[in-house]
Formats: sequence, C-alpha cells, structure tokens
Amino acid sequence: MQYIITGRNIDITEGLKSAVHEKIGKLERYFSPATEVHVTLSVEKDRQKIEVTIPVKGSIIRSEQVSSDMYVSIDLVEEIIERQLKRYKTKLIDQKQNAASFSEAYMEEEAEEAETIKIERTKRFAVKPMDPEEACVQMELLGHSFFVFRNADTDEVNVVYKRKGNTYGLIEPDF
Repeated sequence: MQYIITGRNIDITEGLKSAVHEKIGKLERYFSPATEVHVTLSVEKDRQKIEVTIPVKGSIIRSEQVSSDMYVSIDLVEEIIERQLKRYKTKLIDQKQNAASFSEAYMEEEAEEAETIKIERTKRFAVKPMDPEEACVQMELLGHSFFVFRNADTDEVNVVYKRKGNTYGLIEPDF
C-alpha cells in the first residue's frame, strides 16, 4: 500500500509515521500493493483526530476517530476499517466487482466471518415538494439525522443530513 500522510496543526514525527505504518499496515493483506491510503492527522484543542480514506474502484472505505491520544485514535481507526472490510467483502463476493483493488489471497478467503445485511423495516411516505431549508427544519422536528424530500426548485428527490458541528449537507442526484 502507498501511504499519503498529512498533518493539520501537528508535525508528523517519525514515531507517528511508524505507528500509522504499523497499525494500518495490518490491512495490507486486504489490498493490492498499488492501493493508496490517505491518512490525515489533526489536532484541535485536546482532540487528536485521524481520518483514513482508502479509495477502491467504485467505492471509498473511510473512517475517522477522535480521542485524547493520537496513538489511541490510530488503534481505533484500524479496528473500524477492518470491520468495514469484512462487510464490504460480502458485498464484493455477491456482486463480483471491484476485486482488482484487493489482493487475490484476501478474495479467496472464506467469507463466513462477514456480517450479512438484513433490512428490518421498510417505510413508505409521501414526499412533498419543499426547499432544502424547510427540509432541515422538518428533519430537526422529527429528530432524525437525515430527511428525504422532493426539491421544489428541481422537482428531484434530495436528501439533507446532519453533519458534525451542527452543520447540514445536501445530496442531489446526478443522473
């Protein structure tokens, strides 16, 4: 794997680099050698944050962890990504796609450990036209972290969602 390590408000020391290579390096058995791993380490007040992004064909594997110690954050992010990979592997085997980004040995392993996704509930509702700001208000009133609505301006289905730091995001389709 090829590491791209950047720092925000932090100097990337050799100790941090070796910790990233050691922990994230455990994931090398899952990926082909050409796979890039983007690691961003940042410090905000007492928050030590690591963001790991691994672009694979057609998808992105990403995790972000925050703690009071950067080395603890590095440990936590590795565990999360490994869990995501087990779920993603089941999807890959089902769809037989994107396998080029992963090593052959990983793809040949048994997928019995991987979790299966089970939809517990299906919900139907009328989608009324509104603007994104009104959709955010509705989302807040319902206490949800996202809200599906028909955009009154474009007449397309959009999604607003709550982000960290009490900000909002808007997802618009790109057909």
